[in-house]
This record gives sequence, structure tokens and C-alpha cells, in this order.
Amino acid sequence: MLQPQPDHLQLHALIKGRVQGVGFRYFVLQNAMQLGLTGWVRNTWDDKVEVCVEGSRRDLEKLAGLLRTGPGSAHVTAVKANWQPASGCFSSFKVLSDS
Repeated sequence: MLQPQPDHLQLHALIKGRVQGVGFRYFVLQNAMQLGLTGWVRNTWDDKVEVCVEGSRRDLEKLAGLLRTGPGSAHVTAVKANWQPASGCFSSFKVLSDS
């Protein structure tokens, strides 16, 4: 396990709406990588997208704002976000298989 930076947090989010089949996971992947964040994104069995990501509060807040809109073909109706201290268990950002 990596030692998390002292100012890093973890954001766990569930995104509802038309978010599957519209490139949402790859939208998150691209933006998370550009922001230097670590973690993962995946589709859930109940038509949501789930994100678990770590980094600085500033960068996580940027990503959280992007989650509220998603790519142009998405229609986000709700984002449930949970903030907690970073775990340091991620070394990169990736798309996981569906849950």
C-alpha cells in the first residue's frame, strides 16, 4: 500500500441518470488522468456509474463538478458523494469491469 499524501482525500461517488452506454466511464478516466488522480470507475448492476478516486481536494472537486455533467450524450440526474481520508491503495486510475 502506498502512503497517501497528507492533504489527499478519497471521493466515492454514485452517479445516476443516463450514464451507461454513453462513454461516461471513459470520460471519467480521461479527466481523472489529466488531473493526476488515482482510483477506478465502473458501471453498477443498477444502471449507475460508481467512482472511487483519490487526490488533492482541489482536483477532486474539479472532477466532482465534471461528474455532475458527464459527456455530452449523458444526462446526470443525481450524484451521491462521500468524502473520506485517502487510503493510499491506488497507484493509477482505471476502468473496472461492471459490478
